[in-house]
Amino acid sequence: MTQEPSDTDELIAGRIDHYRRLQSSGLPTRFDRTHLADELHGGYRDLEAATETDDEVSVAGRVMLRRSFGKLLFLTLADVSGTIQLFIDRSSVGEDVFADVDEIDLGDWVGAVGIVMTTKKGELSVKPGTVTILQKSLRPLPDKWHGLTDVEARSRQRYLDLIANESSRRVALARSGIISELRRQFEARGYIEVETPVLLSQATGATARPFRTHHHALDQDMYLRIATELYLKRLVIGGLEKVFEIGRIFRNEGIDSTHNPEFTMLESYEALADYTDIMEMVEEMFSAVARATVGTTVLTYQGRTVDLEPPYRRVRMCEAVSEAVGEEVTLERTGLEALASRHGVEVELSWGPGRIVYELFEAVVEPSLWDPTFVSHYPTEVSPLAARSPDNPLLTERFELFIAGSEYANAFTELTDPIDQRTRFEAQALAREGGDDEAHPLDEDFLTALEYGMPPTGGLGIGVDRLVMLLTDQAHIREVILFPTLRERGT
Repeated sequence: MTQEPSDTDELIAGRIDHYRRLQSSGLPTRFDRTHLADELHGGYRDLEAATETDDEVSVAGRVMLRRSFGKLLFLTLADVSGTIQLFIDRSSVGEDVFADVDEIDLGDWVGAVGIVMTTKKGELSVKPGTVTILQKSLRPLPDKWHGLTDVEARSRQRYLDLIANESSRRVALARSGIISELRRQFEARGYIEVETPVLLSQATGATARPFRTHHHALDQDMYLRIATELYLKRLVIGGLEKVFEIGRIFRNEGIDSTHNPEFTMLESYEALADYTDIMEMVEEMFSAVARATVGTTVLTYQGRTVDLEPPYRRVRMCEAVSEAVGEEVTLERTGLEALASRHGVEVELSWGPGRIVYELFEAVVEPSLWDPTFVSHYPTEVSPLAARSPDNPLLTERFELFIAGSEYANAFTELTDPIDQRTRFEAQALAREGGDDEAHPLDEDFLTALEYGMPPTGGLGIGVDRLVMLLTDQAHIREVILFPTLRERGT
């Protein structure tokens, strides 16, 4: 049975016919634009209604709205900065040009040269003498009144999402601004930006399951990095005392509202600093980035207020767990397994008391931490790269920053003792042999580097995607990653 063509098929066919006619006369390969939309709105905000200037400008963008009134045609062009209206008068451009312009469809890219004016209703416009179609959109755009709303379609076809939804464009631009400001903050503090390997013979620097691939020329398995930590520490050992890197990290884990297998991390290391120095820097930096990118430290996130102005609350992990369960919790107390069970945490045989307390914290404390909170003194058992606390070797000089129930930063006074580091790596290796795929492997080359002497160092990791989520009020990480990881269609 022959399938009848749909309305969309007929629209596409008509657009293709127009495109071929345009090609026969030649489409331009460039266009000289003098002004973006926001520059015109800023420069002519005080122009009175029904005013024509002598100022000639050149604008370009995608046609997002089209209104025809016989001898008048109004086109709204969208560029990266906003929108500007074209006021096309048949008597000004002539019959032939007007007939050509009248074939312009929603979605077409158009350039125009003309004078700045306002309509009788006061809308800023460009009255063009020439209008040029720069490229034809062969497919109709999503419904102009509703945009593109399907979440999966928006994530799979981000180009359509950016065309149809101004909010998505704002988030993309905000992300760029946030990363630029983070970079500026570190550079102002004397850090240098570096690059470290993405493809590794061992996935080190964090406790996470890696992605594995095979290098055919070397005939060896390799891994996508799960952190930049150990390579950045090698640079500190080599004498680069303040380094940072903003880069993609890959972890073979699940996908949810705050996790994507491919994400952006900022890591930094500063010689002669400890975790308290890094804590102060994080407070200063988060508040500074907020002021620079959104204009305030008082945010509304998912309907609730978050204030990023320092100082932030500081609490030790055992104290936070004790508050939540209503009884004292230490690594030395008996009955941790029973306590965990009462709070819905299933304890595995390989866990020591440090891991149990950590899992309790994640279950009963972390979701409730709305205001910015530094949680410090993590158990050594779950912190294989952090220096031990002088007052309790079972704890480390480590903190994480929590805001709105999620972790935003992880930092420690770095472990610089090569003997202690080897002991902890060996314990992690035993955990791997026991089935813990996320335990840290033993990295002999890093241990060799440590044996040359690493100065006291404060290290930091910031989840860039989550910070963008917070500053743009987005509930899901896929909204701040332009191309999030998705299941293949039909699977």
